Amino acid sequence: MLDRTGQVETDLFDARMGRWWGDVASALREIYPAEELDELEADVAEIVARAYARRPADLKRRDLDRMVNPDWFQAPTMLGYAGYVDRFGSNLAALRGRIGYLGELGVTYLHLMPLLTPRAEPNDGGYAVVDYRSVRPDLGTMADLADLAADLHRAGISLCVDLVLNHVAREHEWARRARGGHDRYRKAFHVFDDRVLPDAYELTLNEVFPDFAPGNFTFDAELDAWVWTSFNEWQWDVNWSNPDVFCAYLDIMCFLANIGVDVLRLDAIAFLWKRMGTTGQNQPEVHAIVQALRAAMRIAAPSVLFKAEAIVGPQDLIGYLGQGSRHGKVSDLAYHNSLMVHIWSMLASRDSRLATYALSRFPPSPAATGWITYVRCHDDIGWAIDDTDAAAVGLSGAAHRSFLSDFYSGTHPDSFARGVVFQHNLATGDRRISGSCASLAGLDDALDLPPGMERDREVSLAVGRILMIHAIIFGWGGIPVLWSGDELGLRNDPRWADEPAHAGDNRWTHRPVLPWVPSALGERAAQRVDPATIAGQVFSGLRHLARVRANLPHLHAATPAEVIDPPTSHVFAVLRRHPQGALVALYNITEHVVGVPAAWTEDLASRIGLDIRAGRDDLSGADIVTDEDGTVWLAPYAARWVRAT
Repeated sequence: MLDRTGQVETDLFDARMGRWWGDVASALREIYPAEELDELEADVAEIVARAYARRPADLKRRDLDRMVNPDWFQAPTMLGYAGYVDRFGSNLAALRGRIGYLGELGVTYLHLMPLLTPRAEPNDGGYAVVDYRSVRPDLGTMADLADLAADLHRAGISLCVDLVLNHVAREHEWARRARGGHDRYRKAFHVFDDRVLPDAYELTLNEVFPDFAPGNFTFDAELDAWVWTSFNEWQWDVNWSNPDVFCAYLDIMCFLANIGVDVLRLDAIAFLWKRMGTTGQNQPEVHAIVQALRAAMRIAAPSVLFKAEAIVGPQDLIGYLGQGSRHGKVSDLAYHNSLMVHIWSMLASRDSRLATYALSRFPPSPAATGWITYVRCHDDIGWAIDDTDAAAVGLSGAAHRSFLSDFYSGTHPDSFARGVVFQHNLATGDRRISGSCASLAGLDDALDLPPGMERDREVSLAVGRILMIHAIIFGWGGIPVLWSGDELGLRNDPRWADEPAHAGDNRWTHRPVLPWVPSALGERAAQRVDPATIAGQVFSGLRHLARVRANLPHLHAATPAEVIDPPTSHVFAVLRRHPQGALVALYNITEHVVGVPAAWTEDLASRIGLDIRAGRDDLSGADIVTDEDGTVWLAPYAARWVRAT
């Protein structure tokens, strides 16, 4: 396959094989029987060689650029944006016309929600894939996706696309052939002739969607057997212990990489390996699988990154970035779900003690990786509050989770939020929450007030909450990602259930159609340039955060974020120790003016060498001002990034 690429490219391929093949082979040996390895390794080598030979010249150049700048995705210039193609730009071709809009915000990373061809509705928002090599027909074609990727690259924006690894749609070719009696395809799934083993597995498995998809196994009459279905009866879990499955997904990854995809979001990654007596998540084989896939991709397309969609506890999450012998060898990026949860927890409780304790105990991530930080995404919010963390600060974990559900569903008397309960699990009491950032931050409540000073004040506080919590994710490091519509302060969609396919899933309340019109910007989007409007205040505020962040080397992802004891429980404090000096971020998480006493700043100065009273706030561009006793005052929902002048 490589003869026609020339000696230089052959040498490059051989060099990559020398560098990465050991990581491929060692991981495969952990997963598959010895008698299968020779054939499997030959198949893997053929897949990556073929992909390299077919890789377009411009993407090979991109590989070289990123090989000499391996920290490109860790730079503080990175800013992400995520949304659905049809709800942001109608289709792939039209979305090319929205690239300038993204550029206004400073976006350098675009995550498009599932766009590969799914089954007909219901399809779990596109996560029930029928064909990994084609695009949903109403969105366009693979050629359209390649054209979009090329335009994004020219604009300095990397493209992220979802790749569902745990399951395929019941209508996928593998499942159709399995139902047709083909034993090879039957082995691509977890199939059981009776309920004996499924019942044994169920003793320890969790339910993903207890309301509308209870249990983890489905009897399929055509298959005449039970099949593992963690998410829905029409999403069949694939069997990663079968080497044919490994090779098939590697080939799909190479195909998408050669279209121009820069980041593969590995959906439902925690579920890949099944083991009796466990929850069916976070098994060590998962990390071996991803190590082998990532190392193989480093040979074929080294500029492509892996992003782990692992919404798990802190101690388990680090494994998806790599620990021990896999340090830095698994995924390049992972969602910092805990940070998101604790941001909303602080906002409701006006208390940073739980967040400070929990996040300060977070295991360090490998220096060559990065977090995806976010305040909202396409999904609901599950209150992943650890009972041990809660107890350490005098709280009941169960009671605090219940409080957060009450608060963000608007039933708590002190609530400013307008969220919606998603998937109330009566057995566990778990109540997850749907809702847009603006609605959860109090904008609905504020706008319902009659015109006047009180309404103006409450609107200002809601906008302040939106910008402050985004300042936390912008100041953490990694890639902060904006959820589509949040940049305009869009509230919950009151008509989310009008589409019959969405009516049973209230997560669509925070998956808005952006207010475009065919020939010009819609009214709300046009307001982004008007500082007198909410959309203008939020849009310009986020753009300002991005511009300040881009010029602060302290916010490079390789510099860890250290959560430090704050001066008061009303403040959240983060320290970043950088060779160019320390940066301290202070966030007032309340609607009240809060003072930072001189004693705290003096103690901090003695420990890190930065007296914030003599520092400069990069967000306001002003020196820090104190009163006569040295107290630094923070306005309601103020965010300050302070370093030495």
